[in-house]
Amino acid sequence: MGFEKKVRPGSSSAKPLVTTEESLNELAALAATAGATVVEQVVQIRPNVEVSTLIGSGKLQELTGLVKGLEADVVIFDQELTPTQLRNLEKALDAKVIDRTQLILDIFASRARTREGQLQVELAQLNYALPRLTGRGASMSRLGGGIGTRGPGETQLETDRRKIKGRLRKIENDLEAVKKGRTIQRRQRVDVPLSTIALVGYTNAGKSTLFNRLTGAGVDADARLFATLDPTVRQLQLPSRRQVLLSDTVGFIRSLPTTLVRAFRATLEEVRQAALLLHVVDVSNEHAEDQTAQVLRVLDEIEAGETPQILVLNKADRLPEGVGQVDSVASRLLGESAHRSRTRAVAISAKTGDGFDQLLAMIDEVLPADPVVETTFRIPSVEGAAIHQIHEHARIREQHYEDEDSTLVVTADASESLRRRLRQFMVQ
Repeated sequence: MGFEKKVRPGSSSAKPLVTTEESLNELAALAATAGATVVEQVVQIRPNVEVSTLIGSGKLQELTGLVKGLEADVVIFDQELTPTQLRNLEKALDAKVIDRTQLILDIFASRARTREGQLQVELAQLNYALPRLTGRGASMSRLGGGIGTRGPGETQLETDRRKIKGRLRKIENDLEAVKKGRTIQRRQRVDVPLSTIALVGYTNAGKSTLFNRLTGAGVDADARLFATLDPTVRQLQLPSRRQVLLSDTVGFIRSLPTTLVRAFRATLEEVRQAALLLHVVDVSNEHAEDQTAQVLRVLDEIEAGETPQILVLNKADRLPEGVGQVDSVASRLLGESAHRSRTRAVAISAKTGDGFDQLLAMIDEVLPADPVVETTFRIPSVEGAAIHQIHEHARIREQHYEDEDSTLVVTADASESLRRRLRQFMVQ
């Protein structure tokens, strides 16, 4: 069920980025992801919201007839409902009613696999449910209550609220421990150090397919929305031979519930702490421009908007103009955003691997941390570990042994972190 507010022609809201039909189609895809079968879509166009039921009385009567005629079990609204609206709609329709936020929360709940992911989803669900306890069912009504007295229903309500608040405190403490653990892990990475690159993008843009092809990981990658929920980190070697960490993260979506953004802050720390973001866009999607804008908006919300980005134009082989028009496509997607001037772009196909050489070379060029410098080292042959690190983590340009003392002299493109580890062998 979609609600479209009628606006005057020429007003600032007359041309939304996403039409009502497009928004409803995305809602239908979310419902299918959650396991539902969509049997009908209904739109209400009116100048103002009906406070008690969101939609007008005539549309409510029409919807009631549809629910009975189609024997529908659930009615999903493409807008967040207030507790009062939710209660009134369920009573009038005699069916379960959920809104977009609850639908996304349900999908996240089914996707969470790790303990951290499950805690984050539960935190979001409880924060969403807490203000919606009032009046839920006869057991919570004010039975026998009067002025100055308290009915048994309100007592139950307070009990439920107290339990939820207690559980919220427990989850927040557990997630704080997770956050501290992640902080320790990041400090260990800095000590190595390894730069972290985070994959971000709209859900179902192809991030996990790209992640698997780059790292050989077995992350679940299919056409479902939010196929990846729990973050995965793998090591990746760049053309310069320096090692980086690549992180696959949860996909974003239009109107991502604020409860989810807050709950997943521990996971999103991986995005905030990354040295570089690979913003993956499915350029074959007709809504790519809006999806790009939504991702940039979420990045700004989590204070990652200033992190250097590479715009990865996935499925670029499907573009009518081909992959040769990368700059023009990137300009169209970024529009007038502040990210436009500082974002590089590359066209790839995560499915076939086309464009991966250019992507890896661009990462090497753009990655701000751990710069690569041509360096000469003199390493005694007995220092096997140092020689191994040179061959493993640097690009060798020239090498030879000095016979008199069996010392390896090697000139290589080495990262700053490797240079620090092998500083004692560097030739000044």
